[in-house]
Amino acid sequence: MRLLLDTNALLWWRDDSPRLSGRANDQIRDPDNAIVISVASLWEIAIKRGLGKLRFPGDFEEMMTEDEFDLLGITYAHLRALDDLPQHHRDPFDRLLIAQALAERIPIATADRHFAAYGVQIIW
Repeated sequence: MRLLLDTNALLWWRDDSPRLSGRANDQIRDPDNAIVISVASLWEIAIKRGLGKLRFPGDFEEMMTEDEFDLLGITYAHLRALDDLPQHHRDPFDRLLIAQALAERIPIATADRHFAAYGVQIIW
């Protein structure tokens, strides 16, 4: 299974935080699953890190290689899906992640309850 991590799930994974659910943790650790990280999440982390609002040590590329995660770029299909989303949630990064999960037809690991309003499959 391919599984998209939302930004918080990625951060909690990297910090080995108990805030990451057991189910999400198990799915990320499962060697049969392909874990996907959106460039939108890395962009969000970079912005918050640059503003001093978030501590995220290390290099993105090294982290992705170390954890064997796949990078999900932003495609035209994702942008079309974003155009069609209702305004249940205002966070632009989350909205893009939702659009990507819908367009790719893959579940997303998230604790954010707003995601469910879009019909995206949630792993948590």
